[in-house]
Amino acid sequence: MESRFPLARTPDGDEERQQQTAYSNADQAIRRLASRFSESTVTMGVDETDSNIFYPPRDSKLDPRCSNFDTRAWIEALVEYENGNLESGRRRRSGVSFRNLNVYGFGKYTDYQKSVGNSILSLITPRRKHRIDILHDLEGLVNTGEMLLVLGPPGSGCSTLLKTISGHMKGLFLGDKVRMNYRGVSNKEMHSYFRGEAIYVGENDVHFPMLSVGDTLSFAAHARAPRELPPGLKVQEYSTLLRDVIMAIFGISHTANTVVGNDFIRGVSGGERKRVSIAEAALSDAALQCWDNSTRGLDSANAVEFCRTLRTATELLQSSVLVSLYQAPQEAYDLFNNVLLLYEGRQIYFGPTSEARAYFEELGFECPEQQTTPDFLTSMTSPKERRVRPGFAYKVPVTATDFETIWKKSQQRQQLMNCIEVYEKKFSLGGDSRDEFVASRQAQQASSQRMKSPYTLSYMQQTTLCLWRGWKRLLADPSLTYIKLGGNTVMALVLGSVFFNMKDDTNSFYGRGGLIFFALLLSAFASVLEILTLYEQRPVVEKHKQFALYHPSAEAVASMLTDIPYKVLNTLVFNLTLYLMANLRREAGAVFFFLFVAFLSTMVTSGLFRTIASVSRTMSQAMVPAALLVLGLIMYTGFTMPTMYMPGWSRWMAYVNPLSYAFESLMINEFHNREFSCSIVVPSGPDYHAAGVNNQACAEVGNTIGSTTIQGDIYINDKFDYNQSNKWRNVGVLIAFWFIFTTAYLVATEVLSMAKSRGEVLIFRRSHLKKKSTWRMAVGDEEALRPPGIKMVQLDGIQSTDTLPAISHIFHWQDVCYDIKNKKEVRRILDHVDGWVQPGTLTALMGVSGAGKTTLI
Repeated sequence: MESRFPLARTPDGDEERQQQTAYSNADQAIRRLASRFSESTVTMGVDETDSNIFYPPRDSKLDPRCSNFDTRAWIEALVEYENGNLESGRRRRSGVSFRNLNVYGFGKYTDYQKSVGNSILSLITPRRKHRIDILHDLEGLVNTGEMLLVLGPPGSGCSTLLKTISGHMKGLFLGDKVRMNYRGVSNKEMHSYFRGEAIYVGENDVHFPMLSVGDTLSFAAHARAPRELPPGLKVQEYSTLLRDVIMAIFGISHTANTVVGNDFIRGVSGGERKRVSIAEAALSDAALQCWDNSTRGLDSANAVEFCRTLRTATELLQSSVLVSLYQAPQEAYDLFNNVLLLYEGRQIYFGPTSEARAYFEELGFECPEQQTTPDFLTSMTSPKERRVRPGFAYKVPVTATDFETIWKKSQQRQQLMNCIEVYEKKFSLGGDSRDEFVASRQAQQASSQRMKSPYTLSYMQQTTLCLWRGWKRLLADPSLTYIKLGGNTVMALVLGSVFFNMKDDTNSFYGRGGLIFFALLLSAFASVLEILTLYEQRPVVEKHKQFALYHPSAEAVASMLTDIPYKVLNTLVFNLTLYLMANLRREAGAVFFFLFVAFLSTMVTSGLFRTIASVSRTMSQAMVPAALLVLGLIMYTGFTMPTMYMPGWSRWMAYVNPLSYAFESLMINEFHNREFSCSIVVPSGPDYHAAGVNNQACAEVGNTIGSTTIQGDIYINDKFDYNQSNKWRNVGVLIAFWFIFTTAYLVATEVLSMAKSRGEVLIFRRSHLKKKSTWRMAVGDEEALRPPGIKMVQLDGIQSTDTLPAISHIFHWQDVCYDIKNKKEVRRILDHVDGWVQPGTLTALMGVSGAGKTTLI
């Protein structure tokens, strides 16, 4: 039987072999080309023709650094070279078939504004949850080399579908009868061992704002670099080439040295930032790609160009692509093979894009003139927008369930099921196609990488790469480091002036202890701000984990290594300034021991606060325990309240406080084997001159009758119960604390993730909950604007009584220029712009992406 899905059919054996010969992977082709066209071979006489994509003539259509660059010609050159080198091997191919796809989440019955009473009540009552079905019995097929367009209004489940296909299942659960086949690879394997081969690209742009566009994309290309590189070609050269090609494809070559920026940091424009996100995902070279409303922020021309680029790459590189669009131009729609239409989580159509319009017209609907096909399809999900043909008023479906019922009985659905059965029989789970996929993946991975690891580079290579990026980030924005270092230096000068040049007598006992206490606290608590730093980079790390670029723990190790130079410098500057100004023990061994313990204390508290940040899911969850810990660390260090005076029920806090061990070692370091002269002896005065030295004693703890000096060891033993034998033991305890906290931090970053995103929900007081709210938002579907079944009612005849004061002034501007300095060059964003705005009129500000619209506003 001839299929109605000509672009979705499963190829036979001969056609499969022809496609294997005709198409190739651009990424692997680059690697093999590099082995033959490296710098060394070029100098030996390689002919630099137009087909040499590594060293094309300048200003040719294969040169990504010129304006004549042609994307299709460049990829076709790769394919042509691959056809002449059959020994180069095959690329990884993937597709997906799914049936009985049910996805659900759990909502809470306690979606109300908390008060003191019900907050306490919630601690002692069990938390009840109710199941919320998001997707209902979806079926579909995306074969190799195809593009599927997913349409539906916000809240219909488009994002949930793409997340499910790509394995982005936080807070989501699959039904028991779900059947998914990734061209012979099971659902579990694809989302664990091959996580980077099925990626989800969300609509939000998540990047390091102070990193340049070039460095951002170079990092992504480097993270997917293959194991075997051609002789003479370095990894940096390889990643730079891929970066330049991708930037030329998406039209952002001019932004290579510009920082990415975000909503608070000036960088590239919003449209350019969106293209950076697209380019980063493209560099992952995933066999299956899910793009969720990725054209948001792009103008119509760039949106169409994005889809056209996906079309070219999908045809020639034989990848599989799923794209959801909320505003799809007709030109972009025509580039897709098939379309899937969702209505309140229910499937109401799947088939070729060219037949979708006719399907709904046969049901009795009418497509208005000048309306595009994607808009017509989306209007089927809105009772206010869809138009019924005359004579079909009582025959057309009305609800989502009605549309689904008709779809289940349609001939198009039956033919789709036939294609899925053929696909599943051709690519059975665990068959030859799965073995080929595994072999291709292992050939790309580093030799030291685990066979079932989703990552390409080894752990050491990942750490090195993240360390390179950490240094780039530090150099791009060193202001925070300078501010912290300068602030600590000022604090050292202030404290040093307060305790300046203390004398070696008993009057300095309290001052020496207080100075050591403050120096220790300031050194240790300098790491509290690392919680903010970690939460700033956490979304980026989680996105890259989903792309399988590197282990989150590798980034954690690199982050700690990047901070070590600052910590060392801060320890030296702060503590040496304070130490020498206050005239603490002037011995080389004592000075170095003081610096060593202060640095070790900084590393311990850094690991502690990093662990708190990694085990919590939100910033508020991290800051509350951090603030309480700071208070506890201060109180139970041992200076304000020595251990012997602590209440028995809370003394254990001193034993688990790493700073108490550091304080004891520093006090021993300062007072051990030292004698301090008495400042005040008792009895003393005019009436006690005849008493004699043998009848006098120092007015300080640790005194001895008949002695005008006090031994430092006796003082700290009587005052704090410190013993000299604990000096190096405490160092070992600090090292153990550092190891425990660091290990916990690395494990937590690898295992835990941030809180799953949810839509904004209006909450009410508990007593008003049933009156005001009768629904709960589906978990994990952050696109939802309103729950299924809610009807929108328009209220007519209601006028607002509030009036705004009339404004009659005209605002105008003339010769507006705006320049930004990018390294050594100055870039003009606005060039002598004129305009005016009159009250009572609406002015449209238009321009292509990067034209300067946001800057002008």
